[in-house]
Amino acid sequence: MTSWYPQLPDSAAVAQVTRAFDEAFGRHPDGVWAAPGRVNLIGEHVDYNAGSCLPLALPHRTYVALARRDDRTVRAHSPHLHQPTGTGDDTWWSGSLDDVAPGQVKGWAGYVAGVPWALARALGGTSAGAAVTGFDVEILSSVPVGSGLSSSAALECAVALALDDTLGLGLAADDAGRARLAAVCVEAENEIAGAPTGGMDQAAALRCRAGHALLLDCRDFTVRHLPLDLTAEGLELLVIDTRAQHALVDGQYGSRRQACLEACGLLGLSSLGDLPPAELEPALARLPDEELRRRVRHVVTEIARVDQVRDLLDAGRLREIGLLLDASHRSLHDDYEVSCAELDVACQAALTAGALGARMTGGGFGGSAVALVETGATAHVAAEVTAAFGRTGFRAPAFLRATPSAPGARVG
Repeated sequence: MTSWYPQLPDSAAVAQVTRAFDEAFGRHPDGVWAAPGRVNLIGEHVDYNAGSCLPLALPHRTYVALARRDDRTVRAHSPHLHQPTGTGDDTWWSGSLDDVAPGQVKGWAGYVAGVPWALARALGGTSAGAAVTGFDVEILSSVPVGSGLSSSAALECAVALALDDTLGLGLAADDAGRARLAAVCVEAENEIAGAPTGGMDQAAALRCRAGHALLLDCRDFTVRHLPLDLTAEGLELLVIDTRAQHALVDGQYGSRRQACLEACGLLGLSSLGDLPPAELEPALARLPDEELRRRVRHVVTEIARVDQVRDLLDAGRLREIGLLLDASHRSLHDDYEVSCAELDVACQAALTAGALGARMTGGGFGGSAVALVETGATAHVAAEVTAAFGRTGFRAPAFLRATPSAPGARVG
């Protein structure tokens, strides 16, 4: 049987998370805010290399009901994000903002507590910065955790939107302010949660537009919205959660980022995004070992593939991007070495079942793949991928349809 992730309607989610807040904290929240997960169409591991990527917001969202406090205490509750350890009730986290610092907050709570910490730093010595106080928060999410679909960024951004609103900062009112909020969330994830992500996920959660993919230039974080009308083209994006859990704090992600920094030092570059594709081969010849050469080759060719997909979307030739998705997956498998057996089986089974293209998406080492399929064939492709997992002995995957959706906002 094929398993699909449900999408919570905003009205039902608001009612559910508000009721849970009332029960948990004995009072009513100031409001409810939501931010989406994301799937990256193409452009993997290039955000921290100052390249361009092409994410879109998912209809699946993380919701937070939040009420400010008059002290420095944060109390957070979620029965959806915890990972049972057998050492007590980890659906709760409570602490003082005065104690939040790198390495001091573990697990999912770091994505909550890190946001006010980073927001206060961003606001500096202003009165708004001094006004960052504690809060109570209840969390409800339909973004699959550990799936490579940015459940962490969705949580950070929902909290950031709630604090922006309750503090009266007004940053969410325009794109420039949302870019500032995204930067706050990146710092929270890097410094408090300890995940060395590059900024694509938070930009997608806060700056995407319904019906569009977000062309994000990670040199300066400027954006361009590219229309992505899948329905008009008779297409759908199928997301395949392999349920091979991944984590961005286990060292593998960081080691790839460190290799890119090392290569930049050897090549005299500020970032790999500064290396034109025409100069790739001479640059590779200057690197001392094959592993570094592979890492650099992926980044430079992936940035070029993003440019090609951009041009195809501009020309209204969405159906032709499939081969570029396939090439991206091969590069991530062969050169960047961040795929895994489950991701490879998912992509190959989708292609065999008729998908126009398929690739892993997200950080890798597990997580999800995305496939471009004909409308009406999605259920068949999902069933064939499920069958392939069964034959291989893997845990059954789960699926969702990636409709380009709206960014985070207040919803209740």
